[in-house]
Amino acid sequence: MRAARFHGKEDLRVEEVPEPSPGPGQVKLRTAFTGICGSDLHYYFCPESLPFDLDNPHPLTGAQLPQTLGHEFAGTVVEVGEGVNGVRVGDRGAVYPMCVSCGECTPCRRGLPFICRLMGSLGATAPGGGLSEFVTFDASLLHVLPENVDLRMGALVEPMAVGWHAVERSGVEAGGTALVAGAGPIGIGSWFALKARGVDRVLVSEPNPERRAAVAALGATVVDPANEDLAAAVAELTDGEGVDAAVDAAGAGAAVSSAVAGLVPGGRLVVAGFYEQPAEIQPTHLMMAETEIVGAVGYSAEEFDAVITAMGRGQYDTTGWVQEMAFDELHDALHSLRNGVGNKILIRNS
Repeated sequence: MRAARFHGKEDLRVEEVPEPSPGPGQVKLRTAFTGICGSDLHYYFCPESLPFDLDNPHPLTGAQLPQTLGHEFAGTVVEVGEGVNGVRVGDRGAVYPMCVSCGECTPCRRGLPFICRLMGSLGATAPGGGLSEFVTFDASLLHVLPENVDLRMGALVEPMAVGWHAVERSGVEAGGTALVAGAGPIGIGSWFALKARGVDRVLVSEPNPERRAAVAALGATVVDPANEDLAAAVAELTDGEGVDAAVDAAGAGAAVSSAVAGLVPGGRLVVAGFYEQPAEIQPTHLMMAETEIVGAVGYSAEEFDAVITAMGRGQYDTTGWVQEMAFDELHDALHSLRNGVGNKILIRNS
């Protein structure tokens, strides 16, 4: 079978590798769609920035280079291993990629295994990944999709769960107000999560005209922070009070500053964007208004399921911001996203 395997910086090869067979407790999935994530871009273009060691086998999974990439994927079960219950051949599902944690570190002990220092993830630090024709993994990682959620949508569960978790961290309640900085996949996912939770007054700040148009077409209220008055837009949305919560999905210093300034007293900013450069903040703003800044990364299995449930209710829409490309166009997809062209790209594995 073919698989996209990462050998080193800007060295991703589509190779023929042996087709895997499921072991005890595992399932074998024929992958249908795999999303390209910002993490994949970091893997490919700047692996030195990643928070794990690529030069030695992973201490829990044994994974080492070359590594098959792809942690946002969905497909159909074609074989089950010995002892598997509750999953059958023909089941369609999205894959929860975070497959192992140490169980002993501080995050694990505090019920946060998805930020375990040794967390292993399919498509990154565990053998196998979605950018392959078939992949095997523990059956417990397969989250079966409702009949009305197709595999294309299923491949979006993982990035949408990141946005869902960010909104969970914000503490905003139904009827509240929110600002989302950035209309990339995580920003759009945060917008969908807010709407699904009954937060209808949401402003999306995005300087890129294509991304701004895409989220506006979904029904979002948008503002161009580079050429419009963001503070005035927040004031109009909230009758001058400020938003209850903000999600920074942009990974830009200006987004943090504007989001903090737009918070209601006692409000909370959630940083969910990856920063390649340091950002400055003015702590006095936090002190004087008793506002908060918290981080958000990953998601729990329960949040992963919550996204699937919301998808089953028709609360997610791929129109205008999701693009499909063929497996042979993988390198083009990586370079397009790196250059800011497009928003979410799904690779068709068939």
